[in-house]
Amino acid sequence: MPITANNPELKSWLKVSADSDFPIQNIPFGVFLTKEHVVTIGTRIGDYAIDLGALQQLNYFEGIELTDDMFMQDTLNDFISDGKRTWRAVRNRIAELFCESNETLQKNEKHREIVIFNLDDVEMQLPVLIGDYTDFYSSKEHATNVGAMFRDPDNALLPNWLHIPVGYHGRSSTIIPSDIPVHRPMGQTLAPDATNPTFGPSKRVDFELETAFITTDANIMGEPIPAGEAEDYIFGMVLLNDWSARDVQKWEYVPLGPFLAKSFASSISPWIVTMEALEPFRTAGPKQDPEPLDYLKVEGDQAFDIKLEVSLKPEGGEENLLATSNFKYMYWSMSQQLTHHTSNGCRVNSGDMMGSGTISGPTPDSFGSMLELTWGGKNPIKLSDGTERKFIDDNDTVIMRGYCKNDEVRIGFGEVCTKLLPPYQKK
Repeated sequence: MPITANNPELKSWLKVSADSDFPIQNIPFGVFLTKEHVVTIGTRIGDYAIDLGALQQLNYFEGIELTDDMFMQDTLNDFISDGKRTWRAVRNRIAELFCESNETLQKNEKHREIVIFNLDDVEMQLPVLIGDYTDFYSSKEHATNVGAMFRDPDNALLPNWLHIPVGYHGRSSTIIPSDIPVHRPMGQTLAPDATNPTFGPSKRVDFELETAFITTDANIMGEPIPAGEAEDYIFGMVLLNDWSARDVQKWEYVPLGPFLAKSFASSISPWIVTMEALEPFRTAGPKQDPEPLDYLKVEGDQAFDIKLEVSLKPEGGEENLLATSNFKYMYWSMSQQLTHHTSNGCRVNSGDMMGSGTISGPTPDSFGSMLELTWGGKNPIKLSDGTERKFIDDNDTVIMRGYCKNDEVRIGFGEVCTKLLPPYQKK
């Protein structure tokens, strides 16, 4: 079945601005709450949210094998479990329905009122029930910067880094969609001149500019996924701000790695952009040296040209662009990450989320965290209002955006926007 939804010549009868992240060629998937307090699965074209549950009830998916309530649920997990053939058939049908030459829905005013919402009239929800969350550490530039900062600059990468996609198991309970604020975490830290730790609010809250991929049911327990098949089990991608408390992290990460410094919050963009929509932007990744072991070897272009940016907006102030980066800098590909993850027989389920790790580029303006941008707080960033930041202040808002663009089409993720509040106080 060809991917007709990707046809760059398609135009929608819905109004879509030229610089929109969501042309008819995107067709992402998400979950939203309507003004009538109905939760439904949907997609987005331009600034319109489209109720796929209503479309299904009105028989617009006739001929596609779907359970009766496929889009009338509060998560995408069952749809994702149906696999690639279903994903493609649904995206193709949506693109067909909203193509300017198709008058079936376009001329049915009653149906349009039921199906189409202005984006401002819906509230985005977490798109999947995330059973498990793994965060990788796959940017060579980021790993080198952090290693140089905290260890020996001449041996910044640990011996295993160039041989395995390093990762850790994170908390799915604190993954939230864009626009949900987070509180500054409390934690145990050790001051530079102290011998004993203290407990209190983190003084070094940081963002991490990442993406994440969402999986389908990939294997049974004990079954590894071959690298050449791994992409078949990746549904799509979101933007990820993996919040970090650097002072807590520094004290706790030896010997077992990230724990409370990471588990207080991770924010994601609400629309999952499918791998098929991103296919036109496939590109070569960095050369891997030494050559990976056989089970991690992949053929063809494994990276994607996704332009990324992160901004900071102080309360009452204007946005300040802090950095621009690109997903193509990632040393370990998503296929290699998923293959390594299952190489020991670990089971991966529908809705599981895998974070890329901080995506830093080769130049200082492409570093994906305040830790790197200010080099551990030694070089504060001056904002447009005259204030300075070493890390994130209370009531600052961090905004991440990402998109792909070529001569024919722009496919984007929208944004993940999160405000940092003071420490939680029980009312």
